[in-house]
Amino acid sequence: MNQDKQITRATPGQSPVLAGDTEQQQYLTFMLGEEMFAIGILAIREIIEYGQLTEVPLVPRFIRGVINLRGAVVPVIDLSVRFGRSAGEITKRTCIVIIEIAETPDAQAQQMGIVVDAVSEVLEIAPADIEPPPAFGTRIRTDFISGMGKVGGRFVVLLDVERILSLDEVAVISAINQGEPASA
Repeated sequence: MNQDKQITRATPGQSPVLAGDTEQQQYLTFMLGEEMFAIGILAIREIIEYGQLTEVPLVPRFIRGVINLRGAVVPVIDLSVRFGRSAGEITKRTCIVIIEIAETPDAQAQQMGIVVDAVSEVLEIAPADIEPPPAFGTRIRTDFISGMGKVGGRFVVLLDVERILSLDEVAVISAINQGEPASA
């Protein structure tokens, strides 16, 4: 095991593979309350300013509403509420991260927005610096966690975006996009 592994900030156009055959993965880090979380950048399409949400009746509480993103209806999820916490206060730094998920590998990708308190930075974390999810002690469901990344002497919770929504919840989001009534 290489003791000289380091986590570096990604720059535009930088390859996710660094010298020495040590594969790196890039993650967007963001804050929810006082905790730092991260999502692999391959799932992220863009980051937009919070606003222009339209509420949708009869959907789960963690669905804040929908936005019009260049003519497409995109549901917006409040991660704090999804994790069983209260909704965070909307500030100047609150933003919506647009991610893309697919229910199955051959299914069409679904865009959705997630509300975060503040976006921090993009980091590269070597696979050797990622620990398995803890079996206990987190304040969110452990099946939402893909791992714990070691960054600067502390841990960042790496989220599994495809597990944050169950199949039933993906169906609700699909119904929203198709203009059908959603059942909660």
